[in-house]
Amino acid sequence: MFFKSDCHVRRTRVKLCGLCSEEDVDWAVTLGADAIGLVFYPPSLRYVSIELAAALVRRVPAFISVVGLFVNADDILFERVINTVPLGILQFHGDETPQRCKTLADRAKLRWLRALHVGPDTRSTDLIKLTRHYGCATGLLLDTLVDEYGGGGEVFDWSLIPLEIAHKAILSGGLNIKNVSNAIHQIRPYAVDVSSGIESAKGVKDYTKMAAFIAAVQAADMAWSAIESH
Repeated sequence: MFFKSDCHVRRTRVKLCGLCSEEDVDWAVTLGADAIGLVFYPPSLRYVSIELAAALVRRVPAFISVVGLFVNADDILFERVINTVPLGILQFHGDETPQRCKTLADRAKLRWLRALHVGPDTRSTDLIKLTRHYGCATGLLLDTLVDEYGGGGEVFDWSLIPLEIAHKAILSGGLNIKNVSNAIHQIRPYAVDVSSGIESAKGVKDYTKMAAFIAAVQAADMAWSAIESH
């Protein structure tokens, strides 16, 4: 997407998650987000009803992925969502086993992401084992282990991410305008995923923060490219 001299800039993809309104979606599209996340977990403040989700997806143009986030969803809820909302990718954020993820994804005929929760006792070797455990996933999202499901807006120790999985990881957990540049320079992830870091209050997206976050990602990519070209 961006070029510096003869060197192509490696672009970090951006997923804006927990969008709840037409304005949220329209602004994410305008800013050039690669993916938007819709939360189908009723306890979450960012939960969207099936009817609202279907309306929001109709506002998303081609080439932007719509990710449906599920947390231990039962078959009834899952079937209602996939039969009504034209999702592009599934994201499992609860205690789903690899087989459960694959079964639901096969049923929906969609690719899927698995959230891996990184806590204070997690080791790099644990992440490697989990990567192999969920080897049939399209992508792995690394998030902070918190008491509640769906992410808690807290950062984990990025140094735990092994080099062999960093470049294909989707980095989440407490990212915001101030730290996303450091995250990109330290990890060089395939993508970053943000929700609370672009909010003015819990569940309320801040359009200025959304724009600043994407600008910070683009600036970090350009800076990294300049380093690599020397």
